[in-house]
Amino acid sequence: MQRNVRLLLAYDGTHFHGWQHQPGLRTVQAELESALRLVLRHPISVVASGRTDAGVHAAGQVANVRTDATIPADRLAHAITSRLPKDVAVLQADDVAQAFHAIRSATSKLYCYRIHNAQSRPVFGRSYVHHIWKNIDLERIQAGAAKFVGTFDFSAFASAGCIRQTMVRTILQCSAECVRDEIHIRVEGTGFLHNMVRIMVGTLLEVSKGRMSPDDITAIIESRERPNAGPTAPARGLCLEWVKYPPDILTPDAPTDTPDP
Repeated sequence: MQRNVRLLLAYDGTHFHGWQHQPGLRTVQAELESALRLVLRHPISVVASGRTDAGVHAAGQVANVRTDATIPADRLAHAITSRLPKDVAVLQADDVAQAFHAIRSATSKLYCYRIHNAQSRPVFGRSYVHHIWKNIDLERIQAGAAKFVGTFDFSAFASAGCIRQTMVRTILQCSAECVRDEIHIRVEGTGFLHNMVRIMVGTLLEVSKGRMSPDDITAIIESRERPNAGPTAPARGLCLEWVKYPPDILTPDAPTDTPDP
């Protein structure tokens, strides 16, 4: 039976056209699978917890791959990373249960959107923040963020053309805090629609400006109409921080004893 290996990844999405394979374009999946083929020496296909968009970063993306290779898990991360470009790395590799699936086994994931809120533009780290020089009303954003928590049809917060079997998603937490010159908006959910977090952030910024009230968010959700929500915030401020899984599925299956003939 092939091993099931979980990979913990970090990448700078600035020069990637997202996670998923796209013909003729540089993607994280293509770079990772190329490195894996060199290390594992057989054809492979990687499954990730979600498809981050072009320009979106990850500090804790999770993927899994099945392999016959016998390289110990504690050596895999270095072996793979040494064959990857500088803007992506495998932070950790672990053998996990056969039932583990990076998408289906996930119970929640958390994104953080960073806004540099100061008159001077950021020079170092500018690829990881959205710069807004006008003062942001943090209290209004916090009041609006609370309206997202719950289970709703988030059609109004999905990009045009996003069609899923269901548009219902559960947001477990949505909060905002000031960290020095930055506003960090964190959103944890059981799953997300295309551009959902960036549209949520764009809407909260409209609330900050007074163009919408915090209570308007409830009405926008109920409308299920994308034009009623705010603009899509730029990709560079968004980072996938972590993905959560049940502890038992992260533990390798116990070997099955073969009875003597």
